[in-house]
Amino acid sequence: MTSGVSKDTDTTDFGYQNVPVAEKTRRVGSVFQSVADRYDVMNDLMSFGLHRLWKWQTMHFVGARRGHRVLDLAAGTGDLTLALSRRVGSEGRVVCSDINQAMLARGRDRLIDEGAVGNIDYVLADAEQLPFPDESFDRVTIAFGLRNVTRKERALDAIRRVLRPGGHLVVLEFSRLYARPLQPLYDAYSFHVLPFMGRVVAGDSASYRYLAESIRMHPDQATLKSMMEQVGFEDCDYTNLSGGVVAIHRGYVY
Repeated sequence: MTSGVSKDTDTTDFGYQNVPVAEKTRRVGSVFQSVADRYDVMNDLMSFGLHRLWKWQTMHFVGARRGHRVLDLAAGTGDLTLALSRRVGSEGRVVCSDINQAMLARGRDRLIDEGAVGNIDYVLADAEQLPFPDESFDRVTIAFGLRNVTRKERALDAIRRVLRPGGHLVVLEFSRLYARPLQPLYDAYSFHVLPFMGRVVAGDSASYRYLAESIRMHPDQATLKSMMEQVGFEDCDYTNLSGGVVAIHRGYVY
């Protein structure tokens, strides 16, 4: 199953629900407003710490170098932003961006506490309507955020616009499990354990049920690759991690 906007009814998915397009952004915002304070703790618990390894592998594919200008979209609490700021050095610049005010503020506070200052800017922005000039960045990253975007094609097109020739996009996102015998176990974990953990740790089971549903509605590996190609990215490819639980997609601009 893949998510998308219905042109006939101007509706889209919010997990397994079908809602008006204008409503999805508000609902997603409410989810992350609710979980912001416990976001990092829940990431560690939900993934058994694997999200750190997934992000480390993502940084390998980003290939950021000193002096690069990088846009980290849906940056959340800033895991990739922090790593990127260290890679680009004082000569480079990282723009930490998120559509959600609470998440962006949480990320900024955390990065300042980590001593990551001097080469990071913070921008509240919608990935579908990026407020940056053409060819502004050498790299763009988005980790665990694309599935929450209503019109993914618009976001991908906007990302391509702001990338310089020779630059590339790296997407880390939950994807489609290819180890099919594990699917029943994965489903049980997603739809029963995650909401329970959300209720106990974050006081919010509904947001973590949405998380599980949004993963199932997100385009699979081949579909997302095709979407990237359709907006003009070249040499698109992906790498599965953890049996396809997540995948890292890459697309280049020449």
